Amino acid sequence: MLKLIDIGIDNALAIQLSGKITESDMSMVLSAAKEKIERYGSIVILEKFDSFEGIEIAAIAEEFKYLFEVGMSNISKVAILTDKTWIERIVSIEDKIFKSVEMKCFSLEEQADAVEFLKGP
Repeated sequence: MLKLIDIGIDNALAIQLSGKITESDMSMVLSAAKEKIERYGSIVILEKFDSFEGIEIAAIAEEFKYLFEVGMSNISKVAILTDKTWIERIVSIEDKIFKSVEMKCFSLEEQADAVEFLKGP
């Protein structure tokens, strides 16, 4: 399940991830991302992993379709809140691949720090 949350930053797409992510979850979030990009030009993303149990293949396909159509150039920063070391490793790899996007992991208790990171230059 993906749930949009408010973190007090207008151009932020903030998502709480729990359970299994479905294609409809992904479509809802990607639609919100498109709307924010159209409105603000550039967005920042906060992903909060609570009890993540996986993702449907159709949801992954939906995300790839979005990345092919829209790309990553409108995303400036990504903050990930997690207590899972395997997610931190994936973010470390993604940070090297997507050099134009600044990515950083935070513990679940560090949400205020993650929000400050997204607000910064």
